[in-house]
Amino acid sequence: MASKLPPPRALLLASLALLAAALLLPLVGPARVDLARAFARLSPDYEILFITRLPRVLLALLAGGTLAAAGALFQALLRDALATPYTLGVSSGASLGAVLAISLGAQQVLGLPAVWAAAFLGAATVLTLVVAIASEGRRMSSFTLLLAGVTVNSICLALILLLQYLAGFAQSIAIVRWLMGGIEAVSYTTLAALTAAVLPVVAWICWKAREWNLLAVGEEWAAARGVDSHRLLRAGYLAGSFITGSVTALTGPIGFVGLIVPHALRLKVGADHRLLIPCSFLVGAPFLALCDTLARTALAPTEIPVGIITAMLGGPFFIWLLRSRRRSLWL
Repeated sequence: MASKLPPPRALLLASLALLAAALLLPLVGPARVDLARAFARLSPDYEILFITRLPRVLLALLAGGTLAAAGALFQALLRDALATPYTLGVSSGASLGAVLAISLGAQQVLGLPAVWAAAFLGAATVLTLVVAIASEGRRMSSFTLLLAGVTVNSICLALILLLQYLAGFAQSIAIVRWLMGGIEAVSYTTLAALTAAVLPVVAWICWKAREWNLLAVGEEWAAARGVDSHRLLRAGYLAGSFITGSVTALTGPIGFVGLIVPHALRLKVGADHRLLIPCSFLVGAPFLALCDTLARTALAPTEIPVGIITAMLGGPFFIWLLRSRRRSLWL
């Protein structure tokens, strides 16, 4: 069995990985950047570094950390090692909203780019719908939540296929491109707004880590120790879905980050969510940023959607995880 890293060392190494990614990855690309010229605001170095690359890397860091933390949270809530931030339908709701906006040719909604706004509204609608279906009065179980999420997820995917079938050629290409998931350079104002929306929720999820530990054992176990498991389950689903929907609205659905990172970290830091969730955020950030750097440089000047890179990495990992679980059942 692999030795576990002590908590201070694990947090330090994860923080250093995030810091290194933030400092070094904006310098990587097909075009060389002269730092002196960039800091002197001279073209084209300034535009390449501060307008194109740095916002993209920062968005990848925020998205990767958020999806990894949400994955660790949903695996605790559902007590399912294969749960991801997209298991319960919020990503499909965001995708449905975005596809609808693309199909209608909308440009702006509420002063925001139509695809972003529609994706967020779609995620919020599905979030509300799943909670309404899964709730019985003030009670909610992980089983009914999972069934409701999977059912709504299937409905959304069917509607996405219908819209794509009815769309024109150009719209169909745009829909496929968005559904692949991708990181694009955004304004610093957009980054600040996303950070202000997501980081406080991630901090709250980390603060509640002790309760996630209890809930991961079982709802009855948590209730026997004074935790309102039904209320906690609902709050955890709302928090995880909110941050997932917020990120997905800007990036599209990027799969496997919330599966790969938490499971890889469990081998090194253990299953205690007081350490696992913050480390998932700190490691998920550079993981997605590295994947995006590979996506924009591997076939430069052509870019690969980062969702393809994460799927190529996550697919084999998923198979390994399934085989590991099957072997553990036979032992």
